[in-house]
Amino acid sequence: MKSTLLHFLLGLCLICFFLPSSLHAHSPDQSYLYLRIYKDAIGGRFEMTAKDMNTAMGLNLDKKLSMEAIRPHLPTIQKYLISRSSFGAGDKKYTVRFTEPTVLNLEETDDFARFHFDLDGVEEVPEGLDIGYNVLFDKDPIHKGLLIVEYNWKAGIVDNEALMSNIYGVGDTQQYLSLKDASLLKGFIALVKLGIWHIWIGLDHILFIIALILPAVVRREKNTLTGASEWVPVDSFGSAFWYILKIITFFTIAHSITLALASLNIINLPSRIVESIIALSIALAALHNITEIFKHKEWIIAFGFGLFHGFGFASVLGEKGLSGDYMVLSLLGFNVGVELGQVLIICMVFPFLFLLRKLKIYPSIIKFGSIILIFIALYWFVERGFEVDLPAGAYFWKAYNAVFA
Repeated sequence: MKSTLLHFLLGLCLICFFLPSSLHAHSPDQSYLYLRIYKDAIGGRFEMTAKDMNTAMGLNLDKKLSMEAIRPHLPTIQKYLISRSSFGAGDKKYTVRFTEPTVLNLEETDDFARFHFDLDGVEEVPEGLDIGYNVLFDKDPIHKGLLIVEYNWKAGIVDNEALMSNIYGVGDTQQYLSLKDASLLKGFIALVKLGIWHIWIGLDHILFIIALILPAVVRREKNTLTGASEWVPVDSFGSAFWYILKIITFFTIAHSITLALASLNIINLPSRIVESIIALSIALAALHNITEIFKHKEWIIAFGFGLFHGFGFASVLGEKGLSGDYMVLSLLGFNVGVELGQVLIICMVFPFLFLLRKLKIYPSIIKFGSIILIFIALYWFVERGFEVDLPAGAYFWKAYNAVFA
């Protein structure tokens, strides 16, 4: 039993450790489709980073873009976007006619190429559009396409850059967009879904939560004979569950504060520093499980490092300085989604840990699981802090297969 559990734990952590880099941190992994709805015309633009264009079309563009670099590839890019998108209303199909492209240069994140277009064939704006969007999903299964209605005067939308109307992904490439109303509720729900999604692809965030959950089903008590601190199983599922929910809530409050500050461009920190500190947060939370740093005050870890996780989440909403009339609603929806995603993770992991808590091996699970989390976190810290790609993954997999295969 002990050997099986240790092998399972080691295997799970190694898999998490060496998953593709696109799954760790809070990488946006998203492209954009903006629409502008006029009285008798519809226009818009596609926005993509160099990384996305390179992945989708095999190009070799630098992340800092310029029109000189993009222009030779325009026919290839435009052909790709036309083949991967569609616009229509009922039986009527509209044709994409590209106009002059532009580049959005950003300081802290990758630049975005903007491919502006008008829809030909629009004589009267319909009540809704059938929009297909299938950009990059075949190459990057976690990629998301965000549809934002930037302008629709009849719906009361003016200069909106924050509230998403539709979110496209694998298996969900064809959606309907109503043009009759502002769809604030629909936009809010879309942001909730986006928050949940970014919890599930933010592996470092998940590991931080796991580091906090591991000791939640036991309590430290001093042995009266030896004087040493020991883990004692909790008796009540409810009290332990509500305890970890309270800890996670402190985490949510903290990252909500910094997410808002970063998304509104009030405070911005270099992503290199933010992601490095996020990695250290996992290490410190895991170290606290081995040697108590903050006695009965785990909320300090959750809140303190939650502030930096908020800056990490800002890459989702704030990578392009998104702002607009609906930014507050967008932040609220995204944070609701993040909280729901965290609760779902807890609901999946916590009952399993509660069943294991009385096993003699459980203190060892906490100890060795936390040690593995510390190594993962330090590995990421070195990669992020020094901006290097370490080759350790391949060697660890070979060693793992040699031992357990």
